Amino acid sequence: MRAGPSQDEIRRQNLGALLRYVHVHGATSRAELTTALGLNRSTIGALTADLAGAGLVSEGAPKETGRAGRPSLVVRPESERVYAYAYSVEVDRLRAARVGLGGEVLDRWELDRPRNLIAGEAAPLLAGAVKKMHPSVPPDAICVGAGLAVCGLVRREDGLVRLSPTNGWVDEPIGAALAAELGTDVPITVGNVADVAAFAEHARGVATGCDNVIYLYGDVGVGAGIIAGGRRLTGHGGYSGEVGHMVVVRDGLPCDCGRRGCWETEIGEHGLLRAAGRSDARGRDALLAVFDAADRGDARAQTAVRQAGDWLGFGVANLVNIFNPEMIIFGGTMRDLYLAAAAQVRSRLNANGLPACLEHVRLRTPTLGEDGALIGAAELAFERLLADPLDVG
Repeated sequence: MRAGPSQDEIRRQNLGALLRYVHVHGATSRAELTTALGLNRSTIGALTADLAGAGLVSEGAPKETGRAGRPSLVVRPESERVYAYAYSVEVDRLRAARVGLGGEVLDRWELDRPRNLIAGEAAPLLAGAVKKMHPSVPPDAICVGAGLAVCGLVRREDGLVRLSPTNGWVDEPIGAALAAELGTDVPITVGNVADVAAFAEHARGVATGCDNVIYLYGDVGVGAGIIAGGRRLTGHGGYSGEVGHMVVVRDGLPCDCGRRGCWETEIGEHGLLRAAGRSDARGRDALLAVFDAADRGDARAQTAVRQAGDWLGFGVANLVNIFNPEMIIFGGTMRDLYLAAAAQVRSRLNANGLPACLEHVRLRTPTLGEDGALIGAAELAFERLLADPLDVG
């Protein structure tokens, strides 16, 4: 017969729950924590004292109160002192940020990148961003880890990028390369950009309070981050969400993955630019130019946008029928396409979606904007701290 959790295990679980609540919700009164966590006031007091002693939170009087009597103390995350580094390797740029406990972006850095940049060249550039941000870090600050978001299939076990067609990477150990460049023992967690952006929007963005969410992200290709039952759905090896490689046209157009007829050949960058007669152009600015031309009455651009919107709705209907989400979020270039062709998307979704699955689904764009990938990458890094606050220092 298995013994129940020890008092120390219970205490650590409660510490993690309290810190997670403050991390997600920000400054929170002891009274609210008592209600939210279902613990008594003395336990909340002891837990906050432990976290404050570890330098993870601070306590103080509320800045203002309209109530009579002694106000409840407010617990605040030590955002300036406790932080994680976040990195995002994107098709057209490299980005890095220092993100404090509580989700506040404290510093940021960005660099345009050529599309032929290999992983071995990206790692020293990202490590260089740390050096640029380091002068603003308080001397007593604690870095709890780093998170890295990339476009492609990421092996959950060790962060190996198995395939990233848009970057031209195959079996690239980008996490290990970055760790070697940084030369520290700080753990680095690698995730797919759509997956981490979904994680961020679910924790502190437009999908807060939703337990079943699909974040559809586009750059050159298309991927999805999936939240099911309140948890990230990553699959056995970490490769779930490669929805852009659903085959929608038998013997269709060639895809960067080496196959034919993938969904992203119809709604991704190459497909839309080809349909608009602009195959020689590339990048998000080229896509925005197509949407602008369509708005100004260019017939070919309008046809390309309508067709892509119809294909977008076709694929979304399949995802809605399979996963029954509460919300679909359109990020990256999928946001631009959705806003340009919302009528086609909704029309095809209504035609192909099962009525029961469509009853409560909402179509939204991200509230975190382009910071979603960075904040999500930071959330990956914070997970270890939130699981056991007293084991990280």
